[in-house]
Amino acid sequence: MRRLFAAFTVFALALSAPAAALANGEFHPEDEFELHPWLPIKLGGLDLSINKAVAYLWLGALVTMALGIFLMRFRLKSKPGTRQTLGEVIYEVAQVQIAEEGLPEKAVARWFPFVATLMIFIWVVNLLGFIPLPLTDEKFHIGGFEMPTFGIYAATASISVTITLALLTFLFTHIEGVRWNGPVKYVKSWIPDAPPLALILIVPIEILSQFMRLISLSVRLFANMLAGHMLILVMIGLIFVLEKSFLAIVSVPVATAFYLFEVVIVISIQAFIFASLSAIYIGSAIEPEH
Repeated sequence: MRRLFAAFTVFALALSAPAAALANGEFHPEDEFELHPWLPIKLGGLDLSINKAVAYLWLGALVTMALGIFLMRFRLKSKPGTRQTLGEVIYEVAQVQIAEEGLPEKAVARWFPFVATLMIFIWVVNLLGFIPLPLTDEKFHIGGFEMPTFGIYAATASISVTITLALLTFLFTHIEGVRWNGPVKYVKSWIPDAPPLALILIVPIEILSQFMRLISLSVRLFANMLAGHMLILVMIGLIFVLEKSFLAIVSVPVATAFYLFEVVIVISIQAFIFASLSAIYIGSAIEPEH
């Protein structure tokens, strides 16, 4: 199993080598994150074009649903197999460590599906970002046919994707706060007990802190995924940019280390943190006194 995983890692790194760098020794890693419209769709000033990020999100949604059905839709056995064990582990993490830790007891049943879906969806999209797929803007020709090249790209390395996910949490947080407490009581919960003069400074900061949650959720996930991909692309692209094959002695092991660190640790931690903070924010709005 270890040899298979190691072989896949090397294969993934080889396929992630940018075609532009292979072709002419010129490589700008930031170009890998540019989104070119595949199917332009514009409604007034709103750009709804289908691009690489949209394709990855669609694929992520399909894989998330398939994974949920495969791991959760089965009869429980007294002697669980690998499938049941994995499903129970994921369910326990989402239920015990995320939903029950961040949400009040009265809201767990309502919001568990949301935070669990967030966790699994973000994990799947993050993971897909490290699997070479033919969902790139670059093409090559074979037998007169135009074929897409393989590459690695994470939709969560796009700030528009992560801020959209964060907006869901942001909206649900305040909707639940108003629903459970009423608008007046909920807004008052933002204002601490302090002298009137101090409130002039504190109130704007408290209001700003609500919006900072939106930024912290989106930027944390975006920055971690972007940085991981940039490091891998830079280390692999270095060989072709400098046209020095001996650099592979250093760059390939370093790129492999970054790749393994991202796949084994970062993608899971970031999915867990995003879902956990979402549960905490919604829970604190439902019971602001806590």
